[in-house]
Amino acid sequence: MNDDGNASVAVESLMACFHDDDAFKYRAYTFTYLLVFPVAFLCNIGALAVFFLQGGRRSSASSVVMMNLALSDGSFSLTLPLRLAYYIGGGEWIFSDWLCRLCVFGFYLNLYTSILFLTLLSMLRWLAVARPLRHRTLATPTRTLLVCLGVWMLVGVSSAPFLSNGMTHRKGALRCFEPSTPSSWSRLLILNYVGLVVGFLLPFLTIISCYSDLVRRLMFGSAPRGGGSSSRRRRLRSVHLVAMVTATFLVCFLPYHAVRSLHLHAVCGRWSCGVTLRLQRATVVTLCLAASNSVANPLLYYYATRTFRDSMRDASLLATRGGSFRTGLARLTRRNTA
Repeated sequence: MNDDGNASVAVESLMACFHDDDAFKYRAYTFTYLLVFPVAFLCNIGALAVFFLQGGRRSSASSVVMMNLALSDGSFSLTLPLRLAYYIGGGEWIFSDWLCRLCVFGFYLNLYTSILFLTLLSMLRWLAVARPLRHRTLATPTRTLLVCLGVWMLVGVSSAPFLSNGMTHRKGALRCFEPSTPSSWSRLLILNYVGLVVGFLLPFLTIISCYSDLVRRLMFGSAPRGGGSSSRRRRLRSVHLVAMVTATFLVCFLPYHAVRSLHLHAVCGRWSCGVTLRLQRATVVTLCLAASNSVANPLLYYYATRTFRDSMRDASLLATRGGSFRTGLARLTRRNTA
């Protein structure tokens, strides 16, 4: 047998090794998606509704980014029932092949658009504090929307290879979310490093730079003067926003990218079965953390955007006091994103 054949046999034996642990993966994903789906769907669809009601003449660049982020998270949440049906059913795909491909593609589309939108949001807040005049001229809603469309196109094209990963046959059942051949793992390793560098490390270094500069300006008073306590509150809110984004990166995105890289190296490098199995379990856990980012982002909208909180209070008052819908709509549309 040639070297390629030996490699294929070795990889297949490793796959058989960690497929024996499928029960852990299915339980973990089922538990996570049962929690994430209703919260992510309701919160992000609700956030989109609030943003659209606010989206009048005074719409800000930050609200445009947040709307795109909510759209990404809300769209991803729509694929979770399919994933739940798969894992609850013991890993047998009962839907069409194109839905399998769409679910795989949708995960990576959401993952990296979320990362880039959060990075863009941090850059806008840094620009508002450090370069307020340039922020007013550069960060218009129209220009921001064009940048967001560019993010969608970039991530969509970069994630297109995942559309080739559809259903596979294993142990007499149709499977999804599994590489079809041993050679697929090598391709995944290459795509992993593209995502790691372009989709994670560069954005992460960008927000760390923004965070560091904002803290320095706040502590040493180098931010532009004027505005009194209102200006200071805006600066503090900007620092809190970037701190929350940094925490999201550290909890949701960093562990997944680090562990995923190790796991792919374990499979492609034919590490021992025990090590590969432990890395697979770690990958499952960190992927659950990455998926939960779609639940964390609505908290970001509520905390970082003053008029989002005001609009939510208006909606609550309308519901509890039976206020006029027309009056509530007028109040919502007069709001401006902070």
